Amino acid sequence: MADSGRVKHDSPSSSPGPGRKKAQQSPGSKARYSVNAPGHCFRKVTLTKPTFCHHCSDFIWGIVGFVCEVCNFMSHEKCLKQVRTVCSCMAPTQVQVPVAHCFGPASQKKRFCCVCRKHLEGSSALRCEVCELHVHSDCAPFSVSDCRFCHQDGGQDIDTYQHHWREGNMSSGARCEVCRRTCSSSDVLAGMRCEWCGITAHASCYIIIPPECSMGRLQNMILHPSCVRICSRNFSKMHCYRISENSQHSEMGNAWTRSDCKQTLKVFDGDDAAKRNQFRLVSIPRIIKNEEVVEASLRAFYISDEPQDYELQSYSQQGLFTDDIINRNGTPDNKPIFKDTVSDSWVLRSKPKETEVVKIYSSSRKVEVTSVTAGKSSTVDSILKEVLPRIEKQVVSNSELVTFQTSLRQMNQTRFYIEESRNRVAQVNLLLGGFPTQLEKEEYTHLLSEHLSVKSESVCVHMMSALLFSGAVVLQISCFSEAERVYMLAKDTTISSKQLYSLVIPEIMQSKLAKGSCPLLVFVNPKSGGLKGREILYSFRKLLNPHQVFELTSGGPLPGLHTFRDVPHFRILVCGGDGTVGWVLGVLESIRHKIACPEPAISIIPLGTGNDLARVLRWGAGYSGEDPYNILLSVDEAEEVQMDRWTILLDAQEMTEDGKENGFLEPPKIVHMNNYFGLGIDAELSLDFHHAREEDPDKFNSRFHNKGVYVKVGLQKLSHTRNLHKDIRLQVDKQDVELRSIEGLIFLNIPSWGSGADLWGSDSESRFGRPRIDDGMLEVVGVTGVVHMGQVQSGMRSGIRIAQGSYIRITVNKPIPVQVDGEPWIQSPGQIIISAAGPKVRMLRKSKTKQKKQSGSLKEGRSESPAPSDGGQ
Repeated sequence: MADSGRVKHDSPSSSPGPGRKKAQQSPGSKARYSVNAPGHCFRKVTLTKPTFCHHCSDFIWGIVGFVCEVCNFMSHEKCLKQVRTVCSCMAPTQVQVPVAHCFGPASQKKRFCCVCRKHLEGSSALRCEVCELHVHSDCAPFSVSDCRFCHQDGGQDIDTYQHHWREGNMSSGARCEVCRRTCSSSDVLAGMRCEWCGITAHASCYIIIPPECSMGRLQNMILHPSCVRICSRNFSKMHCYRISENSQHSEMGNAWTRSDCKQTLKVFDGDDAAKRNQFRLVSIPRIIKNEEVVEASLRAFYISDEPQDYELQSYSQQGLFTDDIINRNGTPDNKPIFKDTVSDSWVLRSKPKETEVVKIYSSSRKVEVTSVTAGKSSTVDSILKEVLPRIEKQVVSNSELVTFQTSLRQMNQTRFYIEESRNRVAQVNLLLGGFPTQLEKEEYTHLLSEHLSVKSESVCVHMMSALLFSGAVVLQISCFSEAERVYMLAKDTTISSKQLYSLVIPEIMQSKLAKGSCPLLVFVNPKSGGLKGREILYSFRKLLNPHQVFELTSGGPLPGLHTFRDVPHFRILVCGGDGTVGWVLGVLESIRHKIACPEPAISIIPLGTGNDLARVLRWGAGYSGEDPYNILLSVDEAEEVQMDRWTILLDAQEMTEDGKENGFLEPPKIVHMNNYFGLGIDAELSLDFHHAREEDPDKFNSRFHNKGVYVKVGLQKLSHTRNLHKDIRLQVDKQDVELRSIEGLIFLNIPSWGSGADLWGSDSESRFGRPRIDDGMLEVVGVTGVVHMGQVQSGMRSGIRIAQGSYIRITVNKPIPVQVDGEPWIQSPGQIIISAAGPKVRMLRKSKTKQKKQSGSLKEGRSESPAPSDGGQ
């Protein structure tokens, strides 16, 4: 691995080009070498360990290399003139419309910092949740705001999107789109990759690739940024992408420590940084020129300007040029030398100047940047009159300049945008949830007025019946400040002991959707599968548009389905266990008549314990690190199948000793079933497991541990005897069915039970048909106890076949454990009726041919995940 921090600086003896400086050198000063890429400050160094070139990624043979003392870019002498990568101090100037990053904790995989180019180690590493930017926590304030454009902001209208290039951190084997040679490196930050379409190229090759991006192989699945509009003013990117804000990057910390330096200064970027105690450590020799100290301080803050325009002032407000810290006779040319100082804390400021060059940016990305000279007497009007004719705009009095300034670095990067001042209609869509369910619309209006003081003149309240059923309302707010107030207040409001939640909902412009496109709506349950759910969530935000990826812990499936309500064709990918799939299917059923695509096909990434439905649909026994990009390709090529859903009516009645109903016991309960419904020993084991998980949920973060707990509770039930056939009566298709001596009764909708066991069996029998998930029939199977269940799990036996039917009635004479798709409870005596739940649902079954060629993807390097394994197939 290259690490340019451990090098010895040579005194200059030769130069590879005409950029050599011949001025007299002070102690510790070095020669610099000019290159074509802006911002770099290269110096010749002696290498003390194996090092790789950041331009060609080849090993540097010998002991001489060239390193940029700002960004640590290392280069061969032969590559020095070919370097095109911009230095970190100049990179912000290359971005015309800055887009902020959303930083969160990074994974433990090997990555390099995009600012200092060094290896990321320890827990201080951060990554953007939307793009592939990786940085140290103390480098994050100096990262370039060049995240992906994922939506139209307010009045923007951009139809064509260009490649969004990101340097380095690619998987091995990535090949250049131009020369077809390997362009990735595991030793240095090298190579370029488009974060939309995934093509890769060398740093010297990508500049000849046509700029327009086609979104690549996943173009039909990606929600194109031109189709999404959101008014994000007053809201951070974290709010817009519904990303949890509990992992903000830390404040600026220490940097620049070199073993050959004798003195360390604490430098603040202006008074604002000094008040917040945010500083950088700058290491310098004991004897050094003032100008070189200022230059080192500028480089520490990644400011590329010349040091003559800046100065250091003591934190005690005394200037640098004081007699107690300067030896004015230290050099032959009588230039001051910075020696031992009384104070080690300094504030970096710019020297006052009569005039400044101001760069003016247009709100339209098609107009070039314009520079004007401004002095103390300049006004906004005078600058506008000078700028507007250059960009072919009429001089109007209602144009405006927008800017801010809080520190020296921010002043250095402050941009002045010129745009026509016009009255735009603001519309911020907020989804508020957590209200009591099934209230009248007037009651919800009263709650909004009472707890959130919603102003009716600027807020339009939308109350769909499906939203009210889930205790949620949508507000369309025409005032940015009012939207921000309601958003923040809702997060701190509790109604009926339940915390409200608020989400910013984007608007999908149906008219701009490409013909034939079928965007993918992704739901991820980050609590499933241990930490795998969080990694999948990050991967899909990076591979797709983050506006189409929803975290189920923030409002459940409703916000995503409401966002896609006007999309005529879309598919759904559910990342979670069978319970998560049932949750999404239940919410989809409740709002089916309110969305333009009433029957979207659903695919699964199995993150649960059993994952029986995913097994039947060939998505595997569980997620084990497959490449998320290959998973998306599998979803795109999957085949649609129909699946039955069933409604279970649990009508509890008080029963007499002879089994007759004797009055009303509790309100009827209706649940939906996708996989199976069990009574007796099967449900009892599920209930014990459920109680164990509730007592210590942190331990249940892996499938192996969960199955171990199942085995443990099963062994504890070996000595128990139950006579389930005496406590229930079964009727199938209005025909009474006599039960044998069994301890458990299970109704199957899919041919997989208990983590992949074939409970029905594969043997053919004339009185029963072959089970299918779309035949409108349930298979009724009995088990004689825990030992029988264990034999079924091991494949030694199958269950006891009892019946097949489409209408089931069960009479329960005593309280009994029951479970639906793994969710257990104790059911009171009464009637249980199982019937078809309306139309079949459309599911996606993984293609068999795709399973065989899983590893042959061209875009293997798009994801952080390791190479695919076959998903447990």
